[in-house]
Amino acid sequence: MNIGEAAKQSGVSAKMIRHYEAIGLIPPAGRKDSGYRDYAPADVHMLRFIRRARDLGFVVAEINELLNLWRDRSRQSTDVKRIAATHIEALRARIARLEQMANTLETLVDCCAGDHRPDCPILADLGDVAEPALKPVPSTRAFEI
Repeated sequence: MNIGEAAKQSGVSAKMIRHYEAIGLIPPAGRKDSGYRDYAPADVHMLRFIRRARDLGFVVAEINELLNLWRDRSRQSTDVKRIAATHIEALRARIARLEQMANTLETLVDCCAGDHRPDCPILADLGDVAEPALKPVPSTRAFEI
């Protein structure tokens, strides 16, 4: 099947399929005489695996490890469990940071009169003009999406 059909069946965009191939997450697809990529049902299954792993928040390096374990019939489930447990710890840490961010914003919103006056503790905090309402919250932008 062509890349469009593989994308449709797997739920992974054609652009991402090409990207996964380029970074070596999936093997290069076979080619038809016309030069177009040719995907087998096993390729679609692998793409669904990747999509599900991404939906659970695994990053590419973790997915690569999981794919290798998935392909290895002599694998030990302890390795899979270790990867998943480590990921759970990272998710819980991220959730804690997001909750702290939400709490900070709630405090700032509660402090803001939201009226005709120009004074605004939200902008003051963002501009670091005044004392922060709460301890600064680290950015979550470093997380791979």
